[in-house]
Amino acid sequence: MKVAVVGLGAVGGLIAARLAQAGTAVSALARGATLDAVRARGLRLVLDGRTSVARIDASDDPQALGVQEVLVIALKGPALIDVAPTLAPLIGPRTVVLPAMNGVPWWFLRAGMPEGADAGSPDARSVAALGAPLESVDPGGRIDTALPLAQVLGCVVHLTCSTPEPGHVQHGFGHRLIVGEPAGGLSERTRAVCELLATAGFVAEPSADIRRDVWYKLWGNLTTNPISALTGATTDRILDDPLVCAFMLRAMAEAAAIGARIGCPIEQSGEERMVVTRQLGAFRTSMLQDAAAARPLEIDAIVTAVHEIGGRVGVPTPNIGALLGLTRLMARVRGLYPPARS
Repeated sequence: MKVAVVGLGAVGGLIAARLAQAGTAVSALARGATLDAVRARGLRLVLDGRTSVARIDASDDPQALGVQEVLVIALKGPALIDVAPTLAPLIGPRTVVLPAMNGVPWWFLRAGMPEGADAGSPDARSVAALGAPLESVDPGGRIDTALPLAQVLGCVVHLTCSTPEPGHVQHGFGHRLIVGEPAGGLSERTRAVCELLATAGFVAEPSADIRRDVWYKLWGNLTTNPISALTGATTDRILDDPLVCAFMLRAMAEAAAIGARIGCPIEQSGEERMVVTRQLGAFRTSMLQDAAAARPLEIDAIVTAVHEIGGRVGVPTPNIGALLGLTRLMARVRGLYPPARS
């Protein structure tokens, strides 16, 4: 199977390296120092204490890579807005587009309201409308126009990795990738992509309700990611503070209420989810890693989108709003988020 990975950061680099080492024909779209490093030295991967090098065809020109069978997109949310319109040379009529990204994806509302959602209210019906992209993650619908929804599979990433330097990926823990159709149900292409990922050592699980899987992961990351970036604290220290925990639980309750309106109910309590998070130990979230490295923060896909959806379905979100405002202001002061429009 011919696979291209867009973005050789932590997640994209891990997927590309492991697929290449498993014998898959992998190419990558990269740029700058990462492209230079991969061309000169290959893509280095540290996994289970061992370092290996994957040689892959990397370019900054989509035309040079050609049409793919699977296109893995592993960019930060803000980058995809500009990159998506350039990816047409990689996408043929049967190309599967697999975004392996954090937070709420651009297709989340476009996939429609599943059976069981609270579609009785006018707000819920407006969310279900196919012509309502999320402005927070896809302003003007640019991504939706460039990447055909009928060719997209959802993907939820449950693993950790980092990039100590360009072209160098270090795996942390976890190997789980959940894959599914945006509109729900199981499909042959979902099974095929899971089998591909499994050959590379990932625990690839087909999902009949990928929207619900997306929302569940987001429910856990919604608070820990921005709070870690605001404070510089690892997750264990965040959970050790009773005042911070109380605030997190209030924000999580708001997100759970939104999930119930859009067909993505949460069956755990916030306290139960925190027990799971605590098992990770002194964990540095992806947003904390980005803040420490002075990289742009993925605030919109993780926090702003939840706030926007809450407004559409009529769920009050004062705690999520406070978290969004504080995190966004911090990021703007540090130059890690676009300035406010005048």
